[in-house]
This record gives sequence, structure tokens and C-alpha cells, in this order.
Amino acid sequence: MVHLWLRAETKLNEHRAALTPSACKELLENGFQISVERSSERIFDDEEYEQKGCTLVPTLSWKNAPADAYIIGLKELPENDDSPLSHQHILFAHCYKNQRGWKDILKRFIKGNGTILDLEFLVDEKGRRIAAFGYHAGFAGTALGLDVWTHQQLHPTQKFPSVEPYPDEKDLINYIQNRLDGAVAVRGRWPRIMVMGALGRCGRGAVDCARKSGIPEENIIKWDIEETKKGGPFKEILECDIFVNCIYLSQKIPPFLTKEMLDEGRQLSIIVDVSCDTTNPNNPIPVYDVNTTFDKPTVSIETANSHPIEVISIDHLPTLLPREASEYFAKDLLPTLLGLKDRESSSVWQRAEKIFKEKCALVGDS
Repeated sequence: MVHLWLRAETKLNEHRAALTPSACKELLENGFQISVERSSERIFDDEEYEQKGCTLVPTLSWKNAPADAYIIGLKELPENDDSPLSHQHILFAHCYKNQRGWKDILKRFIKGNGTILDLEFLVDEKGRRIAAFGYHAGFAGTALGLDVWTHQQLHPTQKFPSVEPYPDEKDLINYIQNRLDGAVAVRGRWPRIMVMGALGRCGRGAVDCARKSGIPEENIIKWDIEETKKGGPFKEILECDIFVNCIYLSQKIPPFLTKEMLDEGRQLSIIVDVSCDTTNPNNPIPVYDVNTTFDKPTVSIETANSHPIEVISIDHLPTLLPREASEYFAKDLLPTLLGLKDRESSSVWQRAEKIFKEKCALVGDS
């Protein structure tokens, strides 16, 4: 029997879940054992899991879980802890692209003989992600970008406030549409949005949000490989109000923007870095170096230009629509989770374990 242990998320304002009650129901019907840590932050109530037949366990009790349990979650494990990790963890570890502290994370697993089965690297034979939050990340990032733009028009001297998750997409779009109506009346025009990586899952979500919010089609500039093949930087970005970066960074590329470009005359006032490779040494938007949060969604960039510019760099944007994003993700992940019953014959899980071992080998004795 495969035992999945859904841990409570510890990242501030994270309300999504790697396993939804409906996904748990199917797993239980297929002979899985599921333990769910109690959580007051998760969008799904504890009772929703209990009603499906899951066993509720204390919050953050995963360290004492049976040795053969798979510990499943979304965001990183609690920081400021260097204790060895002995379980097999299914999560977004954010440590395979030389992000800040990547060696420290891997060392914990090496010391404890544990394993990371990274959700970002669960891929099929063609290298395509099995399950991803990309669509909702792009959707939420664009919604926040539009919200910040309206705030700049309506309240130019005030800092953009904190934001809370929305019950569903309809409520979010209604809110953005109402805000846009007021801002467009003040500014006299619609904002221009450039979506970089428009053909991917994330980019499609960004474009859909712009359209559903009422942005005219001619104001949505969609760039992908064809438009960027000459290599950056791209001055065309400066001609838009909102730049939404949705690319999947797999190698070093020329920057899309530079700090010096922001000193020039520009229309650009908002950068939404959905990709959020903030601490990646190859970040193609090297104009900021901090992640923002739902409590403080934007960071201002000082430039020689008096025209303000703010960056949104929230690394868990889909939690703006936590229920829908979780259901979408869990549905795509479910067939692969069912494959844990015969993991040795699952190429997806074998690839995930292989890349973990390869990354651990890079840590060495340092």
C-alpha cells in the first residue's frame, strides 16, 4: 500500500494544496493510504478530507511519519533548519537551477538519505511537464499587473496594498474589470500589455486574463520564440505599460531588460515576473533581486526616470485562485501519483529520481 502524507504548507499566504479532497477520494479508491495534516491556511477545510476517508494528523507531524510514506506538498520546507531529511518528498524544491541556498537544501537530503521527487521535473518522454500551475500563475500575475496599473492611475501617491485570494475566477475578473473602468476613464486609454512566452501554458493564462478583463486585442502584444530569436535586450518592452514574463528559463539567455534601459524614456511602469527566477544567476530580468509577497506585492525600482516602475515577483501567484488552481493541478498529477503503485516501471518517477541523484553529485564535499 502506497502511503501519501499531505503536509501543511508553511509559506506565508500559501493556500493551495498538492492533493485536493476529490483527488484523495480517487487515490483511496485505488488502495492508497492518505494522511492529511490539519491546516487552517489550506483553502480546503480539514473536514473535506475527512469526509473522503483521509486520516487527519497533527500539523507539521511529517517528520515522524512512517519511513515509507511519501511526504507531499507544494512549496519549500521550513527554512532555518539544517536537520537531515530521510523521507521521500514530493514538492517544488527550487534547488535544481542554482537558486540561492540550493546546496544547503540538497545536503539535508544527502545527510538523511532522503529523496526529492521534484514536481517541476515530473516530465513525459518528450520533456513536457506532467502537471503545472503555469496557467493560473500567468492568469493571476496578469490580474495583479492590471490591478497595480489601475492603482497607479487612481492613487499615484499611494503604495499598492496587500492582496487576498479570491473565491473563484469570476470574482477576480469582476473586480479587475471594475477597477479598469475607473482607471481608463482617468487615463483616457487602455493599458498595453506584452506577454513574453505567450504560447506556453503560463503565457496562455496571461493572455486569457487580459482578454477576460476587457483589454482590447490590439493592446495585447504576444511574443514567443519567433519574436525573441534575435536575442535581447528588447526596447519594445519599454513601449508597453505592463510587461508579463512567462518564459521557462532552462539556460542562460541575453537579458530582456537592463537597469540602464529603465533610465530611458518609457511607457513601462509594471513588470510582472511570473517566471520569478529572482535568485537564478541567469535571470533575464536583472533589474531587481527580491521576491515580493501577497502582503507586499510590489517593489519599486529606483531609476533616473521620474516615471515610476514597480515589479511583482511573487513566487506562488496561483494561490490568488487557490481552489481552482489546486483542482486543476491535482487532476493532471493524479495519473502519475497512481503510478507510484508500481514506481519501478514508471519512467516519470525514474526520471525524477535520476535528476535528483545528478544534482546531489554536483554538491560534492563543499
